[in-house]
Amino acid sequence: MSTILITGGSGLIGKALTQKLLQKNHQVIIVSRDKSILNREWSKNVTLANWNVKEQTIEESAIRKADCIVHLAGANVAEKRWTEKRKKEIFDSRIKSSDLLIKALREIPNSVKAVVSASAIGWYGPDSSIPPTRYFTEDDGPHLDFLGQTCRRWEESLEPLLSLNKRLVKIRTGIVLDKSGGALKEFLMPLRFCIAAIIGTGEQMVSWIHLEDLCRIYIEAIENENMDGAFNGVAPIPVNNKTLTLELARISKGNLFIPIHVPAFILKMVLGEMSIEVLKSCSVSAGKIKGTGFQFLYPTLESALKELIKP
Repeated sequence: MSTILITGGSGLIGKALTQKLLQKNHQVIIVSRDKSILNREWSKNVTLANWNVKEQTIEESAIRKADCIVHLAGANVAEKRWTEKRKKEIFDSRIKSSDLLIKALREIPNSVKAVVSASAIGWYGPDSSIPPTRYFTEDDGPHLDFLGQTCRRWEESLEPLLSLNKRLVKIRTGIVLDKSGGALKEFLMPLRFCIAAIIGTGEQMVSWIHLEDLCRIYIEAIENENMDGAFNGVAPIPVNNKTLTLELARISKGNLFIPIHVPAFILKMVLGEMSIEVLKSCSVSAGKIKGTGFQFLYPTLESALKELIKP
């Protein structure tokens, strides 16, 4: 049994990961200013610790007790339109929370052995061709756009951990599929009206992952001392938007749906700069995580959607 400190524990990944860690008899400390996030179903093995990123303070006892830190904190990229103010919030929420963790680990005596941090496949640019001739790997550099540079600074902000002799693992996460929220909820919304909304041409590639497999990657990173550096948190087989949309429609509606293409210019009007990510084709490799011996429970889109969309 280890004690795992989680930042961003109130989010989709944080809640699911906490549950999985409890099932493996780990103790969990969730760092947050919001006491309401403690789930009544969680056992006494979950405690809440206070922090204040703006004031750069954190409850010292949480750092002292932790064996490993999972760093998920960061403003939701897809929650609001990307104004300059919102982009600053997205950037600062990641970098300043990392700065606080580095400061705490330098100043507070601790036995933290590893930090496993979220990152994103926004690190990578668009595919050079559609269909792609190659998948992005962890050796590819960051793109020069907003998300690429945010991910670069996000990952760099944690590099001082290496000089503190902490193992650092960065999970570049793809589009997470789960029935309780996230991207799947957005894909399902038009299907309430029996409409399968294909985005743009529908040919852009989507690198996705089932939430359960993503949590299992995080646990592997916590427990496997040989893991360090960046790993892509994606399923082995990316699909294009059209395939994802129609497969989801078929599983949830049978033949009772109408495919409709949503023109790119409409998305650009509604979403602004964020539409770049929605329309971007990005094919990302799962080869490195598979090389550790990790086996996916849901390696194909069909297997993932059949588990998520049950009659």
